[in-house]
Amino acid sequence: MANQQLDARTYFRVGEGSTGEYAPQPLENEVPRAAGKGLDGIARAPEMTHHEHIMAVRSGDLGSLHSWELVTAMDGPGTRMTIFFAGCPLRCLYCHNPDTMHAHDGTPATADAVLERIKRYQTIFRVSKGGVTFSGGEPLMQPAFLAKLLRGAKEMGIHTAIDTSGFLGRNLSDEMLSNTDLVLLDVKSGLPDYYERTTGRKLQPTIDFGKRLSKAGVEIWGRFVLVPGLTDDPRNIEAAAEIMKGWSSLSRVEVLPFHQMARDKWESLGMEYQLKDVQPPSKEDTERVREIFRSHGLKTL
Repeated sequence: MANQQLDARTYFRVGEGSTGEYAPQPLENEVPRAAGKGLDGIARAPEMTHHEHIMAVRSGDLGSLHSWELVTAMDGPGTRMTIFFAGCPLRCLYCHNPDTMHAHDGTPATADAVLERIKRYQTIFRVSKGGVTFSGGEPLMQPAFLAKLLRGAKEMGIHTAIDTSGFLGRNLSDEMLSNTDLVLLDVKSGLPDYYERTTGRKLQPTIDFGKRLSKAGVEIWGRFVLVPGLTDDPRNIEAAAEIMKGWSSLSRVEVLPFHQMARDKWESLGMEYQLKDVQPPSKEDTERVREIFRSHGLKTL
Protein backbone atom coordinates (compact mmCIF):
# COMPACT_ATOMS: atom_id res chain seq x y z
CA MET A 1 0.00 0.00 0.00
CA ALA A 2 1.47 3.32 -1.06
CA ASN A 3 2.12 5.91 1.62
CA GLN A 4 0.92 9.15 0.00
CA GLN A 5 2.89 11.24 2.52
CA LEU A 6 6.19 10.10 1.02
CA ASP A 7 7.13 12.58 -1.71
CA ALA A 8 10.55 13.57 -3.06
CA ARG A 9 9.12 16.69 -4.70
CA THR A 10 9.19 18.42 -1.32
CA TYR A 11 13.01 18.64 -1.58
CA PHE A 12 12.95 21.00 -4.56
CA ARG A 13 12.86 24.76 -4.19
CA VAL A 14 9.95 26.70 -5.63
CA GLY A 15 10.56 27.08 -9.35
CA GLU A 16 12.69 23.95 -9.77
CA GLY A 17 9.68 21.72 -10.31
CA SER A 18 9.99 18.18 -11.63
CA THR A 19 10.13 18.83 -15.32
CA GLY A 20 11.80 16.42 -17.71
CA GLU A 21 13.29 19.47 -19.43
CA TYR A 22 15.87 19.91 -16.65
CA ALA A 23 19.27 20.01 -18.36
CA PRO A 24 21.80 21.98 -16.27
CA GLN A 25 25.13 23.15 -17.55
CA PRO A 26 27.29 20.95 -15.28
CA LEU A 27 29.11 22.79 -12.52
CA GLU A 28 28.55 26.22 -14.10
CA ASN A 29 27.33 27.47 -10.74
CA GLU A 30 28.79 24.71 -8.59
CA VAL A 31 32.56 24.88 -8.79
CA PRO A 32 33.85 22.12 -6.47
CA ARG A 33 35.60 23.09 -3.28
CA ALA A 34 39.27 22.38 -2.66
CA ALA A 35 38.47 20.04 0.23
CA GLY A 36 36.84 16.67 -0.30
CA LYS A 37 36.85 12.99 0.60
CA GLY A 38 37.44 9.53 -0.72
CA LEU A 39 39.94 10.21 -3.51
CA ASP A 40 43.07 8.71 -1.96
CA GLY A 41 45.40 7.66 -4.77
CA ILE A 42 44.03 10.20 -7.24
CA ALA A 43 45.99 13.44 -7.36
CA ARG A 44 44.03 16.54 -6.46
CA ALA A 45 43.52 19.11 -9.18
CA PRO A 46 45.91 22.06 -9.04
CA GLU A 47 44.78 25.37 -7.62
CA MET A 48 42.78 27.36 -10.19
CA THR A 49 40.93 30.63 -10.38
CA HIS A 50 37.17 30.50 -10.73
CA HIS A 51 37.47 31.24 -14.45
CA GLU A 52 40.09 28.53 -14.92
CA HIS A 53 37.78 26.06 -13.15
CA ILE A 54 34.90 26.86 -15.45
CA MET A 55 37.04 26.57 -18.59
CA ALA A 56 38.49 23.23 -17.43
CA VAL A 57 35.01 21.90 -16.67
CA ARG A 58 33.70 22.93 -20.07
CA SER A 59 36.57 21.17 -21.82
CA GLY A 60 36.13 18.00 -19.73
CA ASP A 61 39.59 18.30 -18.20
CA LEU A 62 38.16 18.83 -14.70
CA GLY A 63 35.34 17.16 -12.81
CA SER A 64 33.84 16.92 -9.36
CA LEU A 65 34.14 13.50 -7.69
CA HIS A 66 32.99 12.06 -4.40
CA SER A 67 35.09 8.89 -4.07
CA TRP A 68 36.17 5.65 -5.70
CA GLU A 69 36.49 2.02 -4.66
CA LEU A 70 37.40 -1.43 -5.95
CA VAL A 71 34.50 -3.88 -5.80
CA THR A 72 33.78 -7.41 -7.00
CA ALA A 73 30.40 -8.78 -8.13
CA MET A 74 28.86 -5.30 -7.97
CA ASP A 75 28.40 -2.44 -10.45
CA GLY A 76 29.04 -4.71 -13.43
CA PRO A 77 30.98 -7.88 -14.26
CA GLY A 78 34.30 -8.83 -12.67
CA THR A 79 36.40 -6.66 -10.38
CA ARG A 80 35.58 -3.03 -10.98
CA MET A 81 36.84 0.39 -10.10
CA THR A 82 33.68 2.34 -9.31
CA ILE A 83 34.09 6.11 -9.50
CA PHE A 84 31.41 8.17 -7.80
CA PHE A 85 30.65 11.55 -9.37
CA ALA A 86 29.30 14.43 -7.29
CA GLY A 87 26.00 16.03 -8.29
CA CYS A 88 22.57 14.60 -9.10
CA PRO A 89 19.32 16.14 -10.40
CA LEU A 90 17.15 13.56 -8.59
CA ARG A 91 16.23 13.46 -4.90
CA CYS A 92 15.44 9.78 -4.47
CA LEU A 93 13.89 9.20 -1.06
CA TYR A 94 15.97 6.06 -0.56
CA CYS A 95 19.28 7.52 -1.85
CA HIS A 96 22.14 5.77 -0.07
CA ASN A 97 24.65 8.45 -1.12
CA PRO A 98 22.91 11.74 -0.23
CA ASP A 99 26.33 13.34 0.14
CA THR A 100 26.71 13.09 -3.66
CA MET A 101 23.65 15.23 -4.44
CA HIS A 102 25.56 18.51 -4.89
CA ALA A 103 28.50 18.90 -7.25
CA HIS A 104 30.06 21.65 -5.13
CA ASP A 105 30.46 19.17 -2.26
CA GLY A 106 32.79 17.02 -4.34
CA THR A 107 36.53 17.12 -4.85
CA PRO A 108 38.01 18.57 -8.06
CA ALA A 109 40.03 16.03 -10.04
CA THR A 110 41.50 16.08 -13.52
CA ALA A 111 40.63 13.51 -16.15
CA ASP A 112 44.32 12.71 -16.54
CA ALA A 113 44.71 11.93 -12.84
CA VAL A 114 41.66 9.64 -12.84
CA LEU A 115 42.82 7.81 -15.96
CA GLU A 116 46.26 7.34 -14.45
CA ARG A 117 44.63 5.59 -11.48
CA ILE A 118 42.44 3.45 -13.76
CA LYS A 119 45.51 2.37 -15.68
CA ARG A 120 47.03 0.81 -12.53
CA TYR A 121 44.32 -1.86 -12.51
CA GLN A 122 44.48 -2.93 -16.16
CA THR A 123 45.84 -6.38 -15.27
CA ILE A 124 43.18 -6.96 -12.59
CA PHE A 125 40.45 -5.94 -15.01
CA ARG A 126 41.79 -8.23 -17.71
CA VAL A 127 42.11 -11.28 -15.43
CA SER A 128 38.72 -10.80 -13.74
CA LYS A 129 36.95 -9.62 -16.91
CA GLY A 130 36.07 -6.46 -15.02
CA GLY A 131 36.50 -2.78 -15.73
CA VAL A 132 35.51 0.69 -14.62
CA THR A 133 32.03 1.91 -13.63
CA PHE A 134 31.08 5.57 -13.49
CA SER A 135 28.44 6.10 -10.84
CA GLY A 136 27.33 8.83 -8.46
CA GLY A 137 25.52 10.98 -7.90
CA GLU A 138 24.79 11.14 -11.60
CA PRO A 139 27.74 10.92 -14.02
CA LEU A 140 25.69 12.38 -16.86
CA MET A 141 25.58 15.71 -15.01
CA GLN A 142 29.23 16.05 -16.07
CA PRO A 143 29.13 14.85 -19.70
CA ALA A 144 32.34 16.49 -20.94
CA PHE A 145 34.35 15.00 -18.05
CA LEU A 146 32.65 11.62 -18.43
CA ALA A 147 33.36 11.65 -22.17
CA LYS A 148 37.11 12.03 -21.57
CA LEU A 149 37.12 9.20 -19.03
CA LEU A 150 35.13 6.87 -21.28
CA ARG A 151 37.40 7.60 -24.24
CA GLY A 152 40.54 7.15 -22.18
CA ALA A 153 39.37 3.86 -20.66
CA LYS A 154 38.41 2.42 -24.04
CA GLU A 155 41.80 3.42 -25.48
CA MET A 156 43.31 1.23 -22.75
CA GLY A 157 41.00 -1.63 -23.74
CA ILE A 158 39.04 -1.47 -20.45
CA HIS A 159 35.37 -2.46 -20.14
CA THR A 160 33.23 0.59 -19.30
CA ALA A 161 29.90 0.93 -17.50
CA ILE A 162 27.71 3.85 -16.50
CA ASP A 163 25.37 3.66 -13.50
CA THR A 164 22.58 6.16 -14.17
CA SER A 165 18.91 6.97 -13.70
CA GLY A 166 18.74 7.86 -17.39
CA PHE A 167 17.03 11.17 -16.58
CA LEU A 168 19.88 13.04 -18.29
CA GLY A 169 20.34 10.41 -20.97
CA ARG A 170 20.30 12.99 -23.72
CA ASN A 171 23.64 14.27 -22.33
CA LEU A 172 25.24 11.04 -23.58
CA SER A 173 26.60 11.85 -27.03
CA ASP A 174 26.88 9.27 -29.80
CA GLU A 175 30.65 9.21 -29.27
CA MET A 176 30.19 8.52 -25.56
CA LEU A 177 27.68 5.81 -26.43
CA SER A 178 30.25 4.13 -28.67
CA ASN A 179 32.68 4.05 -25.74
CA THR A 180 30.15 2.51 -23.33
CA ASP A 181 29.91 -1.28 -22.96
CA LEU A 182 27.22 -1.49 -20.28
CA VAL A 183 24.61 0.75 -18.66
CA LEU A 184 23.22 0.01 -15.21
CA LEU A 185 19.86 1.71 -15.68
CA ASP A 186 17.84 2.42 -12.54
CA VAL A 187 14.09 2.30 -13.09
CA LYS A 188 12.98 3.90 -9.86
CA SER A 189 9.27 3.21 -10.49
CA GLY A 190 7.11 2.12 -13.39
CA LEU A 191 4.17 4.53 -13.03
CA PRO A 192 4.76 8.25 -13.66
CA ASP A 193 3.20 9.45 -10.40
CA TYR A 194 5.12 6.90 -8.33
CA TYR A 195 8.32 7.87 -10.13
CA GLU A 196 7.82 11.55 -9.30
CA ARG A 197 7.06 10.80 -5.65
CA THR A 198 10.16 8.58 -5.48
CA THR A 199 12.62 10.89 -7.26
CA GLY A 200 11.01 14.32 -7.72
CA ARG A 201 11.50 14.06 -11.49
CA LYS A 202 9.79 12.68 -14.60
CA LEU A 203 9.88 9.04 -15.75
CA GLN A 204 9.76 9.51 -19.53
CA PRO A 205 13.45 10.45 -20.03
CA THR A 206 14.47 7.09 -18.53
CA ILE A 207 12.13 5.21 -20.86
CA ASP A 208 13.46 7.12 -23.88
CA PHE A 209 17.07 6.50 -22.84
CA GLY A 210 16.49 2.75 -22.51
CA LYS A 211 15.02 2.67 -26.01
CA ARG A 212 18.02 4.57 -27.37
CA LEU A 213 20.46 2.16 -25.72
CA SER A 214 18.57 -0.81 -27.14
CA LYS A 215 18.59 0.67 -30.64
CA ALA A 216 22.37 1.12 -30.34
CA GLY A 217 22.81 -2.42 -29.01
CA VAL A 218 24.35 -1.29 -25.70
CA GLU A 219 23.85 -3.87 -22.96
CA ILE A 220 21.52 -2.83 -20.11
CA TRP A 221 21.27 -4.17 -16.59
CA GLY A 222 17.99 -2.92 -15.19
CA ARG A 223 17.70 -2.09 -11.50
CA PHE A 224 14.63 -1.69 -9.29
CA VAL A 225 14.76 -0.83 -5.59
CA LEU A 226 11.92 -2.35 -3.55
CA VAL A 227 10.76 0.11 -0.88
CA PRO A 228 7.69 -0.79 1.21
CA GLY A 229 5.06 1.92 0.97
CA LEU A 230 6.85 3.67 -1.90
CA THR A 231 7.63 1.37 -4.85
CA ASP A 232 5.97 -1.90 -3.80
CA ASP A 233 2.51 -1.41 -5.32
CA PRO A 234 2.03 -4.42 -7.66
CA ARG A 235 0.76 -2.08 -10.40
CA ASN A 236 3.97 -0.05 -10.14
CA ILE A 237 6.12 -3.18 -10.31
CA GLU A 238 4.18 -4.56 -13.29
CA ALA A 239 4.62 -1.22 -15.07
CA ALA A 240 8.38 -1.24 -14.39
CA ALA A 241 8.61 -4.76 -15.79
CA GLU A 242 6.68 -3.73 -18.92
CA ILE A 243 9.08 -0.82 -19.48
CA MET A 244 12.18 -3.02 -19.19
CA LYS A 245 10.59 -5.75 -21.29
CA GLY A 246 10.62 -3.31 -24.20
CA TRP A 247 14.41 -2.89 -24.13
CA SER A 248 15.88 -5.49 -26.49
CA SER A 249 19.44 -5.11 -25.13
CA LEU A 250 18.38 -5.71 -21.50
CA SER A 251 20.23 -8.81 -20.25
CA ARG A 252 19.16 -8.88 -16.58
CA VAL A 253 17.15 -7.15 -13.86
CA GLU A 254 18.34 -6.69 -10.29
CA VAL A 255 15.68 -6.25 -7.62
CA LEU A 256 17.39 -4.58 -4.68
CA PRO A 257 15.69 -4.57 -1.26
CA PHE A 258 15.59 -1.24 0.55
CA HIS A 259 17.84 -0.89 3.60
CA GLN A 260 18.38 1.72 6.32
CA MET A 261 22.18 2.01 5.95
CA ALA A 262 21.95 5.62 4.71
CA ARG A 263 19.78 6.96 7.54
CA ASP A 264 22.71 8.37 9.52
CA LYS A 265 24.09 10.07 6.38
CA TRP A 266 20.84 11.96 5.81
CA GLU A 267 20.69 13.05 9.44
CA SER A 268 24.34 14.13 9.50
CA LEU A 269 23.65 16.34 6.48
CA GLY A 270 20.68 17.93 8.24
CA MET A 271 18.25 16.56 5.63
CA GLU A 272 14.81 15.18 6.38
CA TYR A 273 14.82 11.43 5.88
CA GLN A 274 11.25 10.50 5.01
CA LEU A 275 11.88 6.74 5.18
CA LYS A 276 13.16 6.61 8.78
CA ASP A 277 10.21 4.46 9.89
CA VAL A 278 10.16 2.14 6.87
CA GLN A 279 11.15 -1.45 7.51
CA PRO A 280 13.18 -3.29 4.85
CA PRO A 281 11.16 -5.83 2.82
CA SER A 282 11.36 -9.46 3.84
CA LYS A 283 13.22 -12.00 1.73
CA GLU A 284 9.87 -13.52 0.82
CA ASP A 285 8.44 -10.19 -0.37
CA THR A 286 11.59 -9.43 -2.35
CA GLU A 287 11.43 -12.83 -4.04
CA ARG A 288 7.75 -12.30 -4.90
CA VAL A 289 8.69 -9.09 -6.69
CA ARG A 290 11.46 -10.89 -8.56
CA GLU A 291 8.88 -13.42 -9.71
CA ILE A 292 6.77 -10.60 -11.17
CA PHE A 293 9.71 -9.54 -13.33
CA ARG A 294 10.41 -13.16 -14.27
CA SER A 295 6.79 -13.59 -15.33
CA HIS A 296 7.50 -10.98 -18.01
CA GLY A 297 10.33 -13.13 -19.38
CA LEU A 298 13.11 -11.13 -17.72
CA LYS A 299 16.18 -12.75 -16.18
CA THR A 300 15.97 -11.45 -12.63
CA LEU A 301 18.38 -11.60 -9.68
